[in-house]
Formats: sequence, structure tokens, C-alpha cells
Amino acid sequence: MFYREAGDYKTSYQDDGQTFPIKFDRYRYYFVLFVAFAMVPFLINDYWVNAIFLPFLIYSIAAIGLNILVGYCGQVSLGTGGFMAVGAYACYKFMTGLDIWIDGVQYALPPINIFFSVILAGLVTAVVGVLFGLPSLRIKGFYLAVATLAAQFFLVWLFNKWSWAYNYSASGQINAPEREIFGVAITGPSTDAWATYLFCLVIAALCAIVARNLTRGASGRKWMAIRDMDIAAEIIGVNPLKAKLSAFAVSSFYIGIAGALFFAVYLGAVEVGEAFGIQKSFIVLFMVIIGGLGSIFGSFAGAAFLVLLPVLLKLMLADSTDEISGFSSVMSWVFLAAFAAALVMLVINIVRTRSLIAGAGVGWIFASIAAFMAYALTIGGMGWPTDIVAHLQLVIVGALIIIFLIAEPHGLAQLWRVAKEKLRLWPFPH
Repeated sequence: MFYREAGDYKTSYQDDGQTFPIKFDRYRYYFVLFVAFAMVPFLINDYWVNAIFLPFLIYSIAAIGLNILVGYCGQVSLGTGGFMAVGAYACYKFMTGLDIWIDGVQYALPPINIFFSVILAGLVTAVVGVLFGLPSLRIKGFYLAVATLAAQFFLVWLFNKWSWAYNYSASGQINAPEREIFGVAITGPSTDAWATYLFCLVIAALCAIVARNLTRGASGRKWMAIRDMDIAAEIIGVNPLKAKLSAFAVSSFYIGIAGALFFAVYLGAVEVGEAFGIQKSFIVLFMVIIGGLGSIFGSFAGAAFLVLLPVLLKLMLADSTDEISGFSSVMSWVFLAAFAAALVMLVINIVRTRSLIAGAGVGWIFASIAAFMAYALTIGGMGWPTDIVAHLQLVIVGALIIIFLIAEPHGLAQLWRVAKEKLRLWPFPH
């Protein structure tokens, strides 16, 4: 009964239109920010940062950018990896000093601060995104997807062949030089885990706040009007040219920032074909689909899911412990029994409804998955070969995409919204 609007009075239009109208949501938001900024930096180490937190924050920024284009504006894009490459190489040029020619005379600009290098890299990517977004004025759907896919292959080819982009390095690889903010190293080999985490967290938080306000304002309404029916949107006064190109610009800006962080802060050295290939575009697209189209929270949820999935699968299936304690042995049998019971209930539901997902089918599917995860973690891993686990990850992601597209097209974000609506009524039935 603590999660409801009763007693939470609004006395102005500003209060009524705020991002989190329910007081509990606002407190939860502030609590999450407090934990992220004031507690996590003191508890993490290099493993947690490099395996979970940095990939999660960087992919979240990329997923927000793609969600603005695909989820809010309805423009299909498969060029995310190429646009991330633009951000990475632009950031590298700004960090190492940019050479420009004026009237045939070469001038060398000094290296730029890492924060401004990341922002400028996003602006460069926004310009490139607008150029490749021009076909969206005449084509859409599958044809636009093919056009952005061509942009992906062209940009990867360009950075492989354009030696100026990687400062004429013999290997074709770019390496992030050491850069500091207020005397604290952010890039390079001598960085601290908390510093890189806070740097990415600040940028991710700013990007999320800006994206949330953009999608709730006039620009977001224009994007959604174009998404729902572009002809009707044009009739009521929405300019398709400005709406579509602004969506491409904002989306590419976010993706460029993600690419710059992915190169400079996370990896430190990249080769464009390996780091920003077509698989990167599909990974970010899967995050948006699983997390939820047209949702900022869904971008974070999808990124968290696909970042944590390989780690959990490794802990559950690949690792193995020879000896377990008595308590762990008892709990393993409890979780195994729960897994078997969930499977039985799933079969009963299938027999009754003649469908896998009808009725309580989705709930029993997730219950069986959760019980199996708890069982595997309790016994210390199943000891499966790592190559089988890696391929199983692809199978699970593909299966989940199919399930979400059929059962819940709005992804994890919609499940979260439904859960909150249930809590607003709990413990009353209606």
C-alpha cells in the first residue's frame, strides 16, 4: 500500500507533469543515484568495472541512442557499429591533436581534454548520422535498414583504408593516450577502477536525463507522430525532414559518445573490424528489443540483461566446484525441486490453454529459469565446456527475442510497468 498516489497532491501543472509523478518513484530514483555515485565507487574493483559496470554504462548510452531512432521515431537502423566507430576515431583524433589545412598550410591543434573529446566525437558522429539519414526521407522499413547496413560496411571499410584516421600507424590500430581530469587518470594503463566508472556514470546519467526530457517534449512528440503514421503527422504540421533528421542526429550523437567511451575508457586500443563490426550493431539492437522499444528505462534494462547474461552463464554452467558445503547441498536440492515444480506447472498450463505463453505460461517460464539459475549458482557451476556455453548464450538471446516479440513486444520495460500498476492496487484485487 506504500506505492500509490493517494495523498500525493499536485498543486501546479509542473508537479502534475513531472517525470516521476508518484513520490515513491522519486525517492527510488534518488536512492539509486545515491548508491551509484556515493557507494558503488568505494566497493568495486577492476573485475567488476571491466566485466559489468563499464560495458553496462556504455551500452546503455548506445541503446538510448538507437532507441530514440528506432523506438521513438520508427526508423530502422543497422549501422550502430559503424557510427560507434566514427565516435571512437573522432575521439582519438581530438585526443592526439587534430591536423587541419587552411590555404594549403597545415596546422596542428593541441590535444583536447578527454571529456570535451568525447562530446566533440558525438557531434562529429551526429553530422555523419544526418548524412546517412537523408535516405530516410524517401525510403523506410526494410529498404532503410539495408541503407543503414550499407553505412555500417562503408564506415568500417573507410577506417580500415583511411590512414589519416589512425595517424598512419603501421598496424592500423588506435591506442588511447593517457588523459586526466583534475589530476585523475581517466584513460591509459594507470587508471583506477573508480575513476573510469564515475566518468562513464556521469556521462550516462546526463545522457539519460537529456533523452528523457527530449522524448517527453515537442521533439519526442514529433518523433512519435512520424513513427505512428508519417503521412498523418505531416498533415497536422509535423515537418518530416526536420523530425527524421533530428532523430538521426540525436541518435548518432549518443552512439558516437558510446563509441568514444568504448574505445578510450573501456578498451584503450581498438581495430575497427574487430571492435565495431556488424555484430556490434546487432548487439545494441537486441538490447533495445529485449529492453523495450520507446523506453529509456528499457535501454538500461536491455543493456543490463545482455551484459550480465554471459557472466551469469559462465558462473552457472562453465565454472565448476568440486566440494560444496552442507547448507549449499540442501539448498541445491530445494532449488532443483522448485525447478521441477515450475516445469510441471508449465506443462499443465500448456495442456490447459494449448499455448506456451497463454495464461500463466510466461510466469512459469521465468520461474523455471530463475530456479535453474539458483540451482546452478548454489552448486558452483555445471562444469560445461566454455564453447558450448558461448553458443548457448546466442540461443538464449535468440529465443528471448522471439518470445518478447510474440508475447510482449514492449520488452522488459512493459513488464516493469505492469508490475508497478499491480503494486499501485496491492493488496486489493481492483
